[in-house]
Parts: sequence; C-alpha cells; structure tokens
Amino acid sequence: MSDSRCGFVALVGAPNAGKSTLLNALIGAKVSIVSRKAQTTRAAVRGILVEGPTQIVFVDTPGLFAPKRRLDRAMVAAAWGAAGDADALLIDARQELLAAGRSGEIGEATQAILKTLGDHRGPKFLVLNKIDLVERPKLLALAERINAALPFAETFMISALGGDGIDKLRTRLAAAMPNGPWLYPEDQIADAPIRALAAEITREKLFERLHDELPYQTTVETESWKDQPDGSARVEQTIYVTRDSHKKIVIGEGGRTIKAIGAAARKEIAEAHEAPVHLFLFVKVREHWLDDPERYRAMGLEFPER
Repeated sequence: MSDSRCGFVALVGAPNAGKSTLLNALIGAKVSIVSRKAQTTRAAVRGILVEGPTQIVFVDTPGLFAPKRRLDRAMVAAAWGAAGDADALLIDARQELLAAGRSGEIGEATQAILKTLGDHRGPKFLVLNKIDLVERPKLLALAERINAALPFAETFMISALGGDGIDKLRTRLAAAMPNGPWLYPEDQIADAPIRALAAEITREKLFERLHDELPYQTTVETESWKDQPDGSARVEQTIYVTRDSHKKIVIGEGGRTIKAIGAAARKEIAEAHEAPVHLFLFVKVREHWLDDPERYRAMGLEFPER
C-alpha cells in the first residue's frame, strides 16, 4: 500500500516492569511469556501489530539488571544492545517510587537506562506502568523528575495488566512510525515459529509451578512438532535441568508436578496454535547447559566468554 508505515519499537526497562505484559496487551495476543518472577524473558521477542496502514514491530527485551551468572550477562548484553535503539522506556511506577525512597531521586537502574537512551536520536516515549498502584500526584511528580533527567517526546501512564491507556499508546506509536513497506504478512503477530513459542509457554509454566532459583536453571526445547491428519499437533518437548535432584522436583511426587505443568502448557499452546495439541514432556539432566554456547545460540543470545 502506498501510504503504508512500518517501524520498530524496542521496549526497555528493569525486570518486572511489565514489558511482556505490555507487549501482549498491545498485540492483543500472547507472544511473550509472563511471570511474577523477575528476569523471565531471556532474549528479545518480536511482536507484530497492524494499526490501520501501519505495521509496528515491537521488541520485548530482557530486563536490565546487575548480572551475576553467565546467562545473566548474556541476557543483559541483549537488553543493552536493544536499548541503544529503544523507542519506549517502560517503568514500573510503584517500584520506581520505592527505589527512590525519601530522597526523591531517580533509581540507579533507571538512571543507567536514561544515560544509554540519551544517545538515541529518534523520538523516545516514557511509559509509566502499574498506575493503579500509585497515587496520581506521585505519578505526576515521578514523570516530571524523569523528564527533567531526559526529555521524552511524550509520557504515557498505563496499566498493562488492566488495559488502561493501551489504546492511546498504540495509536500514538503508530503515528510515529516512518513511511515504508510492511516487513511481515498482515496476519503474522510474531516472528518466532510456533514451536519456539510453545517452548517458551512451557518454560513459563515452570516459573509458575517451581520456586526459588530452579526455574532459572531450566530450559525447554521443542524436539518434535508433527501436524496430524485431523488438524491437531503432536508435540514433544524436553525440559533440561542441571542436576538429578532438580529432575525429581520438576517431575514431582507421583508425576504430579510435570502433569500440572503439561496440562497448563498444552492449553495455552493449543490456543496459540488454534488447534488441539497433544503435548509430551520429558525431563533430562544436562549438567553444563548454562556453559554451552550452542544452548545460548538456540535462545538467540550471544555466548559470553567470561
């Protein structure tokens, strides 16, 4: 179409700011997994939105935090790589106010992000999320402080979970996209194949069912996806853990945990596939997968040598 627009919008912010929830709300479908636990997103996820004559390619990035492990360093490197081209900074308003404390200063994490965003020449949008948890006078003061540190083209106050302000943000971002041809077909909402999204959905269920550090030491791979004559799909996935004791926890007593994970994952994978899914989960020990370059490449991450 001659009047078409197309552009990228990278969403950056600290862990648990609500980037994945916002991406799903903007797209109107699940393209990125969500968890109350921080640092769930491991690599950049692209969601594709069509708004009138405009196609927006959203990039959901891992949260920016102080890395401790090799996987952490790879995730943060991916996030900072996207931050240089970011168009929208998403901030958890409630968490930011808690980080500021009585001093009223901008939190350290936000200061670091603002410093990087300052090198980006294009228009930048500030998005304050979880506004339903913060009093409006405090929200306005927070927006003023952040804009004083780095002027934004526009500031939006939203609730990604509740939907407040999403339509306005979607419309404004579409208007900011440059003229150009679309990069994806009209009906495509993500650039990852369904088998990759299926693995991420199962990993999300691991975060929901397991506690403490264990979910961070697991990864999921879709080993087989076979479309059946009746329209359903037979899917085999392997959950990799680093220790035999972790394998026992994932399986659970009498297989109860793995069955619950499988049932929840199967339901959402079927919704994404828009057809019935027969999901078979296997749990295997791969002791050193956190130090295996091949696993990082499979996740779309650069392998940190140190």
